[in-house]
Amino acid sequence: MSKVATGARIVMGAAFVVFGLNGFFHFLPDPALPERARAVITSFVQTGYLMQVVKGTEVVGGSLLLTGVAVPLALVLLAPILVNIFLFHLMLAPGGLGPAVVLGACELVLARAHWSRFRGLFS
Repeated sequence: MSKVATGARIVMGAAFVVFGLNGFFHFLPDPALPERARAVITSFVQTGYLMQVVKGTEVVGGSLLLTGVAVPLALVLLAPILVNIFLFHLMLAPGGLGPAVVLGACELVLARAHWSRFRGLFS
């Protein structure tokens, strides 16, 4: 795997592990969010399960990326979460769009690096 793909794997894995764990242990301060964005996050938390599932999936997917084990599986697990992160910031909290774009670029670099594993999905 190229150095770019390895860097993307580590950056993406670390981000999802850190922010996933933060969903459980709250060691990072909550960002200032516009009112509508805050309402969405609050409703997710109040369901009692949704944020735990998302954050747990982030930790698992990020850990797979960091260890390099089952990277294609990690990309499949994290893709829908990443799409929602991107759309959330695009529509509700544009201040966080930069990191979402970086993670999206990492996903694309890694998908290209592992394209032989995904080719069958598109044939």
